[in-house]
Amino acid sequence: MTTPTIVVMEGDQTGQELLEQALRVLNPDVVGFPLEFLRFDLSLENRRATDNKVVYEAAQAMRLHGLGLKAATITPENSDDVGSPNAILRKEIDGTVIVRTGRRIAGIAPPVGVYSPISVVRMAVDDAYGAKEWREQSGSDEIAYRTEKISRQVCHGVAEYAFQHAKRLNAKVFGGPKFTVSPVYEGMFKEELDAASKRYPDVAYEPQLIDATYALLLVKAGEALVIPALNRDGDCLSDLVLQMFGSIAGSESILLSLDENWKPRVVMAEAPHGTAPSLFGKNVANPMAMILAGASLLAYSENRQLQMASRAIYEATLESVMSGVRTSDLGGGDGTIEFTDEVINRIKTKLEVWSTIGDPR
Repeated sequence: MTTPTIVVMEGDQTGQELLEQALRVLNPDVVGFPLEFLRFDLSLENRRATDNKVVYEAAQAMRLHGLGLKAATITPENSDDVGSPNAILRKEIDGTVIVRTGRRIAGIAPPVGVYSPISVVRMAVDDAYGAKEWREQSGSDEIAYRTEKISRQVCHGVAEYAFQHAKRLNAKVFGGPKFTVSPVYEGMFKEELDAASKRYPDVAYEPQLIDATYALLLVKAGEALVIPALNRDGDCLSDLVLQMFGSIAGSESILLSLDENWKPRVVMAEAPHGTAPSLFGKNVANPMAMILAGASLLAYSENRQLQMASRAIYEATLESVMSGVRTSDLGGGDGTIEFTDEVINRIKTKLEVWSTIGDPR
């Protein structure tokens, strides 16, 4: 049996520190199955030194092996610098869908009464990001313009994956674009969502305009939801949804490249937060998101042992918080390393117990 390979993309500051904790959890001695790690240094220093060559090499490796785990990296402000590695990676692996799921963190009271998971499935390309922008003078005034685009293929992929994801979660596909104001541009996405709903008649579908989606989120808190979105809408929604559950550090972010059957071909997981320079070197940052990012990769494996390890990581991480082992952002006093230690101990216990009682399915 071929040993699965995870392409590891190292990052900057706290991003790198949290990646190392996630790799401790993925150690074969912990998950009980051999894994290989192919590492690439995507720190700002090395991206500059290689003129982004290392980013292209990491993308090529992900296309070959199918799984990638990325640390948070610094994107320089100057436009003539190396730019964002995420933009390059998305393009090179043809990543078109981003999934972020807010879920209740046991033992933590959320700011609002949400209990069931809410996933935002958004476009990873086009729309407001990468749009052509310019300004022109108009008499004494100045006018700014922007030209955006979306494609039928990406709309189809996001819609298809949203319904697939909702079927797995037994959730409702909820929300959508502002097609009433933009029947040509955003209407294309709405057409694909409506078409997907016919292909998945057993999945509940409640289309809403994007502004109504925001307004209704709080009263839909008891339902499991999957919200399909345009790139920029989804970016904003993701931050809101994750914070609704108490912390942006409590969930992973997944970038997907889909094959011709709209199934994941390449999966890249990361934390949704940045490098948190103010926390660097202090052993206080919350490693949950990076640990769960690693767990999510194992869930996409076809190997049953790795799928079980994925579940064990998810459960152990959330149980650790529930038991009172928490970093300061969740009201606790435990450090980054100490939290990871607790998760590792719980994973080992779970897998050992499961091995004695059989498959817990």
